[in-house]
Amino acid sequence: MRISRTRITAAVAATVTVAAAVTTVLAGTASAAQGCRIDYQPNEWTGGFTANVRVSPGDTALSSWTVTWSYLGGQRITGGWNAQVSQAGTTVTARNAAWNGSVPAGGFTEFGVQGTSTSGSTAPTGFTLNGVACNGGPPPTTTPVPPTTTPVPPTTPPPTTPPPTTTPPPTTPPPTTPPPTTPPPTTPPPVGCAGAVLCDGFENQTGTTPAGDWSVVNPDCSGAGRAAVDTTTTHSGSRSLRIDGAAGYCNHVFVRSNKDLSAVGTVRYGRIWLRHTTALPTQHVTMTAMTDTADGNKDLRMGGQNGALQWNRASDDATLPEQSPAGVALSVPLPTGRWTCLEFMVDGNQGQLRTWLDGTAITGLTADGVATHDVDGQWYNRTWRPRLTDLKLGWESYGEGADTIWYDDVALGASRIGC
Repeated sequence: MRISRTRITAAVAATVTVAAAVTTVLAGTASAAQGCRIDYQPNEWTGGFTANVRVSPGDTALSSWTVTWSYLGGQRITGGWNAQVSQAGTTVTARNAAWNGSVPAGGFTEFGVQGTSTSGSTAPTGFTLNGVACNGGPPPTTTPVPPTTTPVPPTTPPPTTPPPTTTPPPTTPPPTTPPPTTPPPTTPPPVGCAGAVLCDGFENQTGTTPAGDWSVVNPDCSGAGRAAVDTTTTHSGSRSLRIDGAAGYCNHVFVRSNKDLSAVGTVRYGRIWLRHTTALPTQHVTMTAMTDTADGNKDLRMGGQNGALQWNRASDDATLPEQSPAGVALSVPLPTGRWTCLEFMVDGNQGQLRTWLDGTAITGLTADGVATHDVDGQWYNRTWRPRLTDLKLGWESYGEGADTIWYDDVALGASRIGC
């Protein structure tokens, strides 16, 4: 591998929380509102229910959102999470929380509700997003919530079983605390792997050294870098991957997936939760690498340079964004001291790349197929049609930049998985 101070790569962070089986209720089947879609997934028992609601805007990005629907069978909302939820008559209105108002085109966000119900309750109807009917359903005929309606206060996501005053489903004992996968109030709720080919939270690791589905590798040469299974700092479950990255070339250490990823195809979506200790340095570091068989088996890398997240091509050291002050300003630093969800999409057919941090698209980490100065002008100095074959998580420094970083809940698939 050629050493260069202009190289860049990526860090990705992931979370995998396997959701309970639910029934998806959709209002209508035809397309509407440029493909907007509201998926309502209830979990019901005698006298009560919870529901997870996924908001997908389709072709249009959102800076804020309001979702409405109608209950026709006696349901009554008593609480919600990750949205401001209220009900007037049969009409329910949910408005985004402070952290999840921005939804990119083609992306989604989720929130939940809890309520009571009578026997024979029917599925909700008339879903709208910002006043436009979704899922092909007509707009609701009931009157929207007036401004004087008192909102239902947000609550912590409830347990998936009924309150102690009702008879819970016989197969699920009522927990005394919220489910262990419930995030802090300021964190978006995790979702499952959505059919991903790779879905791993390192829970099947039995020793302190990654094994089985993962192998420790040291590209070029080994040194002070170390990889271990950690049980003290996790995003979910009881285990995570800890990388102690040392500064200086030859201290490279990565953990590579042994899973057959050929089923992912040429359009690859990744989601990784990671926890970063030290701010990204000025010089180039790498946190995630993927072998590109269409580029001489050199790595497509994601990491940092000039204090911000960057993509880098090992074959020619092209960076995304360009290393001009204006280009770097279009990226973002990687937060430290907390778990962060990093997503990416690499389209080998169109030669495009996109990146999201905590659900928000990053302009400087977007290669859209049209060369743009300060962003992807250097990236498209030649034809780029990647064929990625693996996934490596770790740390690689080319001068300064020692760090301790944790990875958890990693997923790769052929469609966007979400945080």
